[in-house]
Amino acid sequence: MTDLLSGIRVLDLTNVLAGPYCAYQLALLGADVIKVEAPPGGDLARQLGASPELNRAGMGASFLAQNAGKRSVMLDLKNPDGRERFLDLVATADALVENFRPGVMDRLGLGHKKLRESRPSLVYCAISGFGQTGPMRGNPAYDQIIQGLSGIMSITGTPETAPLRVGYPVADTLGGLVGAFAVAAALVKQRTTGEGAFLDISMLECTLSALGWPVSNYLTAGVEPRPMGNENVTAAPSGAFRTGEGLLNIAANKQEQFVTLCRLIGRPELASDPRFAERETRKRNRAGLKVLIEDALAGASAAIWEEKLNRAGVPAGRVLTIPQVLEEPQVTERAMATSFEGVSGMDRPLTVVRGGFMVDGAAPVPAGPPPRLGEHMDEVFAALPERDTSRARA
Repeated sequence: MTDLLSGIRVLDLTNVLAGPYCAYQLALLGADVIKVEAPPGGDLARQLGASPELNRAGMGASFLAQNAGKRSVMLDLKNPDGRERFLDLVATADALVENFRPGVMDRLGLGHKKLRESRPSLVYCAISGFGQTGPMRGNPAYDQIIQGLSGIMSITGTPETAPLRVGYPVADTLGGLVGAFAVAAALVKQRTTGEGAFLDISMLECTLSALGWPVSNYLTAGVEPRPMGNENVTAAPSGAFRTGEGLLNIAANKQEQFVTLCRLIGRPELASDPRFAERETRKRNRAGLKVLIEDALAGASAAIWEEKLNRAGVPAGRVLTIPQVLEEPQVTERAMATSFEGVSGMDRPLTVVRGGFMVDGAAPVPAGPPPRLGEHMDEVFAALPERDTSRARA
């Protein structure tokens, strides 16, 4: 059974990436995730992605990436009737995820304090750029902004090219992962004590936490991290190397791995060369060592070297493109992707990727394709208990 969160209902009020990715992880684990979208267009990600046709259909590729397995309802939370219907949903929910700027839900009269009056056990997860407190709490925040403020860009690239943005929305993604982890943990407490929780997720703090090694090097050793391109600051030879065909990552981080590498590339004498004999001397002379290794690697392709080095215990891997890795047997055999037929606005099957884990040997996959805007209004509200009219009058 991969539905570890079966029986859990999550309300997803989020937009674009960090929040939707958080709720997607919960949906993959079997939670009933109801996406509450605002009229007229719903989640902005419905209009984002590489296909103009899908964007116009409200099923943008960016939306498709992290909303499979959810159900969609459309409510105007600025409207009294919309708020009442939303409170009907809250009365049945175990958790709620939102990624508005701090204060927005309070201004709507639907903040955590208000909701816990009627649902004390609710796990309320608020994802924002900087958290609910602090001098920057009200600032708008996109992934690009967090990448720059967190220090990630300062250590990405080479000394000549840095600072550079990481090539995908890493800060958004980290915020979503941490949010899902925190919700799952709070649900355990909810099940054992009946108590809810307020989870304040800061994308900036999530990103700083994930920068553990470079931050620790500065805080503990006083060494300011710097951009090193494809080189590994902790060891050499450890980085990307040119071969006869293609780029190859090698991580000979242990002494025995370095000795084996030297033997396999036909340069055993490098292991005893005073410039390279020890970890620290190799780090100081990494540029010269890289030239010698690349000269030796020129005799074969990255694919051949990858197989040869790994077989001997030296970690190595080709540098692949996204299309290439999706076709790798390692990825296809473990069912990293799943497909759906007949998705609205698409003339071909939709393929989405799951989470990065398996449960008892099985791959958790979304229960259905990403929903059309408001697709499940009748289904969701017909199943709710009869409205508490005394609350509605109040």
